[in-house]
Amino acid sequence: MTTEQRLSMPLGEAMFSQRAIRRLKPDPIPEADLKAIMEATIRAPNGGNQQPWHFIVVQDPDLRRQLGVLYREAWWAKRRDQGIYGPEDIAPENRTSQSAMKLADEIGQAPVMILICATSKGAGAMGSVIPSAQNMLLAARALGIGGTITTLHAQVEERVRALFDLPETWQVVYCMPLGYPRGNFGAVSRKPLGEVCSMDHYGTPPSWAS
Repeated sequence: MTTEQRLSMPLGEAMFSQRAIRRLKPDPIPEADLKAIMEATIRAPNGGNQQPWHFIVVQDPDLRRQLGVLYREAWWAKRRDQGIYGPEDIAPENRTSQSAMKLADEIGQAPVMILICATSKGAGAMGSVIPSAQNMLLAARALGIGGTITTLHAQVEERVRALFDLPETWQVVYCMPLGYPRGNFGAVSRKPLGEVCSMDHYGTPPSWAS
């Protein structure tokens, strides 16, 4: 069976049931599934078909642990930039932030972490790499595997680069944990289409948006 055949979940089902999965089981992901996910990842559109990307698939337990420690440091560095200095500053009812904070504590336990890198620095290369992340998530969803897009922080950048021997000319665009969900895929809440989409001019909602 080809990878294309294995990823046969209807696109609409994959897109409308995909959600950020932050609670992951430690169960290993089969190599065949990892290969399918990565084959779909590199099919993403990119500027001029230059494919300015490289993906570090991290499975080694010690490397995952070390990356997890750095990710947690990066997560709290980003929170401090926002004026948030500890768990007590995150409202209990803010479920998304609470979930993200828990991921920061547990991300090193994800069975796979993938560094999505641009092989040059700058907005152009980053823009060409970003679509690959969505391909990665959609392919994972088709195989019952969840994940979420996360970013690092300048405070840990050089140590991450050293840990994985990344060239100085590269930039880490995303850090993607993958695993089987402790929970369910399903519908997500979104703002009404008319609030985020205009026709021809800002403020003119499309007639079909209601």
